[in-house]
Amino acid sequence: MDGPAGYAPEAPRRAPFILPARPEALRLVAAETALIIVDMQNAYASPGGYIDIAGFDISGTSQVIARIGTVAQTARAAGMPVIFFQNGWDPAYAEAGGPGSPNFHKSNALKTMRKQPELAGTLLSKGGWDYALVDALKPEPADLVVPKTRYSGFFNTNIDSLLRARGIRNIVFTGIATNVCVESSLRDAFHLEYFCVVLEDATHAAGPDFAQKAAIYNIETFFGWVSTTADFCGAVGQAAG
Repeated sequence: MDGPAGYAPEAPRRAPFILPARPEALRLVAAETALIIVDMQNAYASPGGYIDIAGFDISGTSQVIARIGTVAQTARAAGMPVIFFQNGWDPAYAEAGGPGSPNFHKSNALKTMRKQPELAGTLLSKGGWDYALVDALKPEPADLVVPKTRYSGFFNTNIDSLLRARGIRNIVFTGIATNVCVESSLRDAFHLEYFCVVLEDATHAAGPDFAQKAAIYNIETFFGWVSTTADFCGAVGQAAG
């Protein structure tokens, strides 16, 4: 359908590319594909952030940050929307739910603050350092940032509307944590009929190595496809060339 008189949108790139992936390669179109960067915040990726304080291993996050930066630049150059999920709550934590919410009992950030009262009001609080996206992955002007208050970025947010308005059918996921917010968001996207790919080396799990392997197994076997940073950048670059 044409837009209003005088409206002349830029023609999107429609050249398909073949993305090597497991369990099979995917034929994608850049104009129908978005990159979602999940929760690349100080809380999850920086020394002194909530995940680090809570005792999870963050030793691999610097490599993940670098890879996501490369993927984001490749996606932007191809005309793909780049969307950041940002997880957290208002400074009073009303959005986190009280004792009647399972989130109150299962959120490790909330549990950590209850165990260490001196941290009260600091972890994942909007406006604070912990909540902020890491400096190396600051959004560019055309990027979108979608705040979320639960693990899935598709729960009680406008992400589905943002994607459908842009004609997006495919989503490439990166970020932290593979086994929590990445997998939760990807599962919900699957149920909304999106074709989902995770770049396994551009994600990091919260927990032991088997948590990463289990999340990747679940995605590859039941909910989507698995690829790598190199394969994504190579496939998109060849299509653009």
